[in-house]
Amino acid sequence: MAGQAPLIPKHGGYRKLKSFQVAQLVYDVTVRFCDRYIDRRSRTDDQMAQAARSGVQNIAEGSQASATSKKMELKLTQVPRVSLEELKLDYEDFLRQRGVEQWQREHPLRQELIDRRCQTADEVAAWVVEAAKKAWVVFKVLKCLQCPPSPQNPPAFTLNFPRMPRLPCWLWSAPCLTVR
Repeated sequence: MAGQAPLIPKHGGYRKLKSFQVAQLVYDVTVRFCDRYIDRRSRTDDQMAQAARSGVQNIAEGSQASATSKKMELKLTQVPRVSLEELKLDYEDFLRQRGVEQWQREHPLRQELIDRRCQTADEVAAWVVEAAKKAWVVFKVLKCLQCPPSPQNPPAFTLNFPRMPRLPCWLWSAPCLTVR
């Protein structure tokens, strides 16, 4: 296979590995997440940060070990998988304990994030803000379905959007649609 990069590059080539780049992004995002949502004094804060860090560091260590042993390299590159699985479980626990939906593989927002191919924690944060705004508008519109029409704006006609229920026109001026 001329012209293709080897599955495992020469030792020290870990920075070019997609697994290293993604693990590094996961680490950066996890540090920000913990700073914002997890109490600094809790064991969970340390566990999540260390699991994410371990994912990054062990990929680098495994790559460096390839200079002496491919067997050791393959063994060390399995360690990040375990660390990142532990981190995934911590995130799932966080969501479950707070009653927040966990996205299934086919969730459109999950796929949107994957398709975005974020390279930095700032890019992930920007996507989160965009997604939250979209979700907030949808939430407010669906919540307004329970609001009665105002006397000033009776439901004379409806607006129709793809993949959205038919919404009465008075929804757009309903008090619960105002963002505070």
